[in-house]
Amino acid sequence: MSQLEQLKQFTTVVADTGSFQQLSQFKPQDATTNPSLILKAVKQPEYRPLLADVAQQFATKPIDEIVDRLLVRFGCEILSLVPGRVSTEVDARLSFDTQATIARAERLVDLYQAAGVRSDRVLIKIAATWEGIEAARRLEQQGIRTNLTLLFSKVQAIACGQAKVQLISPFVGRIYDWYKKQAGAQWDEAAMAGENDPGVRSVRAIYEYYKRFGITTEVMGASFRNTGQIVALAGCDLLTIAPELLAQLSANQDPVQRVLDAEAAKQLDISAVQYEEAGFRFALNEDAMATEKLAEGIRAFVADAIQLEQLIQSI
Repeated sequence: MSQLEQLKQFTTVVADTGSFQQLSQFKPQDATTNPSLILKAVKQPEYRPLLADVAQQFATKPIDEIVDRLLVRFGCEILSLVPGRVSTEVDARLSFDTQATIARAERLVDLYQAAGVRSDRVLIKIAATWEGIEAARRLEQQGIRTNLTLLFSKVQAIACGQAKVQLISPFVGRIYDWYKKQAGAQWDEAAMAGENDPGVRSVRAIYEYYKRFGITTEVMGASFRNTGQIVALAGCDLLTIAPELLAQLSANQDPVQRVLDAEAAKQLDISAVQYEEAGFRFALNEDAMATEKLAEGIRAFVADAIQLEQLIQSI
């Protein structure tokens, strides 16, 4: 079997793409999108008619609503090709506004329901700021399922677990990027690969914490730079993987073994932690990598959201 087929024995495979035409090739269970992936997709000729159709059909609506309708249109196309769920992201400019995040999430779910999509097939992606986690907590109480993204630390993960969010997306590749940049010429690629990769270690620590304390929030490793990072997390609840890396896994028949094990994690000697707002903010501030990557990630998603709006307005 290919590495992808082997991986599916241990882990739910999710496609990390806005390009729904690539999905049938890899048969993922779920799919995730974000503003950057949607922007990349609509710049391709095959998706321009879809963009033009949404932009023209709702031309009299506010630009933020047109963007949401475009995201939902992509989500509906994706759901026609995957059996599970799609993640759709709230505007990153709302990352520090709990009420506005809730309102936008509710609108996205309403748009999906109007298109005939059940709410249990949709995950609303929200940045894992304190305000975003609080919004997710309230949304989950309403029955709206959430996916907390731009997650770089155990601190964020623990707060998400407390909020009983449906799923978190801890980033692997961006953590790897930060540590590699910090090390500069001293970085040893071979020594820091596989289970020693700092991004892999971060996700493993989160997974083990959740399983040790019976936290039901799903862990979905995200943002991979290479297949070695993916294979090193075999056994994680879910892994969301870009099409290029899915293709590499499909072409490789090297063995894949389960690495993360929920039963083994239950035996670990780990201390439980609880965070209130002040403690969360201080602990996150103490983690330079997570603080920097969270801020950088929000800025990048905002930039792409603005570019997407400009593209719509040009039509």
